Formats: sequence, structure tokens, C-alpha cells
Amino acid sequence: MKLFKNIPAWLKNKYLLTIMVFSVWLLFFDDRDIITTHFKHRNELKQLEQSRDYYLQQIDTTKKELEDLKQNPEMLEKYAREKYWMKKENEDLFILPE
Repeated sequence: MKLFKNIPAWLKNKYLLTIMVFSVWLLFFDDRDIITTHFKHRNELKQLEQSRDYYLQQIDTTKKELEDLKQNPEMLEKYAREKYWMKKENEDLFILPE
């Protein structure tokens, strides 16, 4: 019983012990624990920001390409030939697999 005499009175309080155990349980052992859930959400946010940046970059390149197609008829012809395999009359088109 000498062990219990050395423990401070505030550590013997059952309400404080209950709150401490509950807090430790929520922080580390629960399915929805605070620490790992926070890290998962942070990683997901980073991935979403990276994908947002990628798509914004793709939008910019597509807008530039569209402006080039609107202004330059040679570029429009080149685009149609490469992307949609269009051809002029009396012209043969050979498609080679990569």
C-alpha cells in the first residue's frame, strides 16, 4: 500500500483517469482516431491539389492549341491530319501501328 501513498491526489481522481483513458483511446486506438485520419485527409488533399494543377495545366495548353488552330489554317490542317486521319481528295492514307 506504500505505492498508493506516493501517487499524487489528482492522479487518483476517477474522473480525470476516465477522461485520460478516453482521450488516449480516441487519439490512438479508435477506427476514427484523430492522428491517422488527419494524415489520411492531408495526403488526399495533396493528391487532389496535384491533380487540380495537372488539369489546369492541361486546360492552358488546350486553350493555346485552340488559339493556334483558330489563327493558322496550316496548323488546322496538320491537326486534322494527325488527330483525325483526314486526307485530301485523290490522296491515300496509310496508318502504321506503333
